[in-house]
Amino acid sequence: MSLVTGPDGAPRCGWCGEIAEFFPYHDHEWGFPVVDDRRLFEKISLEGFQSGLSWRTILNKRENFRRGFANFEIDAVAQFTQDDVERLLQNSGIVRHRGKIEAVINNAQRAQELIKEAGSIAGFVWQYEAKTLSPPQSQTTSAEAIALSKALKKRGWKFVGPTTVFAFMQAMGLVNDHHEGCVTRAKAAAARAASSPPQRQ
Repeated sequence: MSLVTGPDGAPRCGWCGEIAEFFPYHDHEWGFPVVDDRRLFEKISLEGFQSGLSWRTILNKRENFRRGFANFEIDAVAQFTQDDVERLLQNSGIVRHRGKIEAVINNAQRAQELIKEAGSIAGFVWQYEAKTLSPPQSQTTSAEAIALSKALKKRGWKFVGPTTVFAFMQAMGLVNDHHEGCVTRAKAAAARAASSPPQRQ
């Protein structure tokens, strides 16, 4: 099902119908352009945790992740030690996967390097904004996502495969993947038109 009726009677992307919590996330976050480095780092970290799981699981635990990972402040997470890994492995409020926890810490350190290289995470990732558009929600990756995944992996990032990166791009507005007819599609497009992503240095 490509569309579902929302609580206000307007059509939304079909996946919103799975649980009520998806409606506010869909209406106010998913597909809207993000240029804030902390939010971009948080999202790519959470997408890594989602690998093999559902977004419902991650969304329901998001506040616990934020508390456990210092609100995803890059410089703070980059200083996490093995003691922090063990602390997080005891935290039942998050996904307790050692490899994914260690990947977030590694990626925070790589993010610091990327900021030195490109000026900001936003300035780097927005180079890969979707240029060729396929029908909404018709694919799980794209040429741009594959290219960004390769660029991040080359710089030592982990849990950033093409599918994970494409989901990140969908959520952060690098591609407007709201269905045609979805009430939020035009709002996301207008927000993108009004935004000015930073340029890479």
